[in-house]
Amino acid sequence: MIHLVAAAEGVSTAIGEPNTIAIVFFFLFIAITLGITYWAARQTKTTEEFFAAGRSISGRQNGFALAGDYMSAASFLGIAGLVATSGFDGLIYSTGWLVGWPIVLFLIAEPLRNLGKYTFADVVAFRLQQVPVRVSAALGTLAVVAFYLIAQMVGAGNLIRLMFGLSYETSVVIVGCVMLAYVLFGGMIATTWVQIVKAGLLLAGAFLLCVLSLSKFGFNPLALFDAAADRYGEAVLAPGKLVTNPWEAVSLGLALMFGTAGLPHILMRFYTVPDAKAARQSVFWATGLIGFFYLMTFILGFGAAVLVGRGVITAVDKGGNMAAPLLAEVVGGTGLLGFIAAVAFATILAVVAGLTLSGAAALSHDLWVNVVRGGHSNAKEELRVARAATVALGIVAIALGIVFKGQNVAFMVGLAFAIAASGNFPALVLSVFWRRYTTAGAVASIVVGTLSSLILIYLSPTIQIDIFQGTTAWFPLKNPALVTIPLSFAVGIIVSLLAPEKNALEQYDHKERRMIMGVED
Repeated sequence: MIHLVAAAEGVSTAIGEPNTIAIVFFFLFIAITLGITYWAARQTKTTEEFFAAGRSISGRQNGFALAGDYMSAASFLGIAGLVATSGFDGLIYSTGWLVGWPIVLFLIAEPLRNLGKYTFADVVAFRLQQVPVRVSAALGTLAVVAFYLIAQMVGAGNLIRLMFGLSYETSVVIVGCVMLAYVLFGGMIATTWVQIVKAGLLLAGAFLLCVLSLSKFGFNPLALFDAAADRYGEAVLAPGKLVTNPWEAVSLGLALMFGTAGLPHILMRFYTVPDAKAARQSVFWATGLIGFFYLMTFILGFGAAVLVGRGVITAVDKGGNMAAPLLAEVVGGTGLLGFIAAVAFATILAVVAGLTLSGAAALSHDLWVNVVRGGHSNAKEELRVARAATVALGIVAIALGIVFKGQNVAFMVGLAFAIAASGNFPALVLSVFWRRYTTAGAVASIVVGTLSSLILIYLSPTIQIDIFQGTTAWFPLKNPALVTIPLSFAVGIIVSLLAPEKNALEQYDHKERRMIMGVED
């Protein structure tokens, strides 16, 4: 099908045929990471090692792992495609995702490491009633994980289908099974090192692609931008094409910025380091690596627009997600195409592993241990439940990937960020920094934030017009964060003021000492 469309556009591409180089790199990556998993499995004996790598990861290592966890398929394939097809406006996603990290550094990293054990619910429930807070937090976590998993599994299925010539369903099952091997046997230790390897490969692949692209323009980025302006007009270098409504821009920016600080698989990484200092170092390293990567997506997007052409990119994939692989084929032939495809696969696999682990933590640590067992479960039982939850989530991920075949990946990622920003972030901030926050306020904040974001996205133009092919939408904005984030904060504050909780108020000083000092009283 791709070749029929490509032929109509005068395109010659190896995408859609089995790629030997991609298959070789694919199996090489699988072999290396399964070796890491075998080594990690011998180290993973306790719950702390399964969920938090025994808190033995250094700040620099965790920074690379955070970058690996964060730079997903949407980052590599999606942003390059958006820049290629929309010009300057495509960078709103990379900018929004990047500026979320200072918030994580200054507001979240240290309190999270000092107050929690495995999940962000540990922090929210620290001085509140455990059961209602953990149930609502776990449901919020699972909502984010589910929609993020859909995006990654759909992206992985399409990528492997195009590179290896396999069916979409077979591709999704392969991704799910390999991911299960990492998480089930190696836990957080294996997941961390897979993410570190993936981050290195992705940065190296993107850098090589940038260098080869810029070599066509005398290594002068300005010459590349001039070529883009000559081909598509000066508007390609100006904002306003992708997001024309300023309220849309603000709402999307809020979701991307604050959603970062509410993503459960990102927050979970701060428990793998030995102390708060290492947590801050993690964010410093991650911010630098991710910033460098997003700068390169600027070059990749414009390079693809000029060297490949928008008509070619959209002929192969209407959403533009194959812009980076197509650019690799133009500047480096099928060999580089195969390498970049394998790197993109590694990108997806590492993110799926991190998501599954955070979902398993919510099910086993938050729901089973602290709700069902009332905090009295032993470590062996928790580890067994965690592994069972991992298998269940793996099956769910495969099923969701198959059910949502053909859906827009960027939309699903944006949905996950909107839920995280509306449900998780307000509860996390208020529980850490506001003395009068109560159990009722926390539950209300998480539930209202999560449900309102889901409902408004369903009523938005993205679903009603783009998906259901309607003519109007009940809610005018594609991203609801402008409404749902303030709503979640307001509900949490109002309910807490209406239903004061004496014990939560008295425990605040203890929580504050622990947050600052990082030690038990």
